Amino acid sequence: MASTLRAPWAGAARRWQRWWSLRRPQSDTLALTQRNVYILPTAAGWMLALTLLVLLVASINFQLNLGYLLTFLLAGSVAMSVHLCHATLRGLQLRLLQPEPQFLGAGALLQVQLHNTTAATRYGIALAVRGSKAAQWAWTDVPGQGSATVQVAFQPTRRGLQTVPRLKLETRYPLGTFRAWTLWRPAAQVLVYPRPETPAPPLPLPEPHAGSGGRARARGMGEFDDVRAYRRGDPLKLVVWKKAARALATGSSDLVSRDSQQSQRDELWLDHAATGALAPEARLSRLTAWVLQADRLGADYGLRLPGRQIAPDHGPAHRRRCLEALARC
Repeated sequence: MASTLRAPWAGAARRWQRWWSLRRPQSDTLALTQRNVYILPTAAGWMLALTLLVLLVASINFQLNLGYLLTFLLAGSVAMSVHLCHATLRGLQLRLLQPEPQFLGAGALLQVQLHNTTAATRYGIALAVRGSKAAQWAWTDVPGQGSATVQVAFQPTRRGLQTVPRLKLETRYPLGTFRAWTLWRPAAQVLVYPRPETPAPPLPLPEPHAGSGGRARARGMGEFDDVRAYRRGDPLKLVVWKKAARALATGSSDLVSRDSQQSQRDELWLDHAATGALAPEARLSRLTAWVLQADRLGADYGLRLPGRQIAPDHGPAHRRRCLEALARC
């Protein structure tokens, strides 16, 4: 019997969320008007209302003229605070900047610009991710005819391309007795890379270049054996900095560089099949750690994934291309 009575209300919250989503389409910009700014009393506001009621009853009972004066003076202040609280948000224009990709496990940062088209300063405006258990409010004031930027962090729970969560903007200015708020559904998406494995495992051994017939010669952590004295004009990425540091420590001024001919014969491939018998997410974490390690060493590296292969290259653009492939794998 009890379960039958609860059944009509079981999906009430879900139905309300669906109804609200249809009324608020996704957009990276939002203009606040009287149609999308809501206001209700806070706990302090309800206590103030109860106090005013007690003052009014006491003034009527004891015929206190000063009691009437105090009651209506406070009531007028409350009525003015309702208008000021609602007007603090009404007229603001919000714009979400495109979020940068982040690694899983690190907080993603959202930057929101608040633009004030009026001459009055907007005080005590807070922004947070709605629905977060540990919501952290970011507070700011928006000057008249000016803008302010608010940064809000949220914790992605999975890798890949994700929609930015709903945001909540509110203020309790000026008395804290009323709370005006609005809800916002941004349309932007944030790309979440796999979590890098820590500690980072050694890089795999380079492979012979196709058709070279050579044999890969390498040592752990991406440090190649085939080195020679530094020659003017050698690219800095070919300098083995560990060997150079040891040479300078012993008083030698000769830097050591990788043999470019040997590097043309050997290729560093970060292969999905070389990650061992790990879980699927653990394999992607190891490949992510390898990509970051090879990028720090300045080596040319390629990436092999099931159904996709990225040719060896180096640089920030290549690093980002590999990380995006791992995030979408």
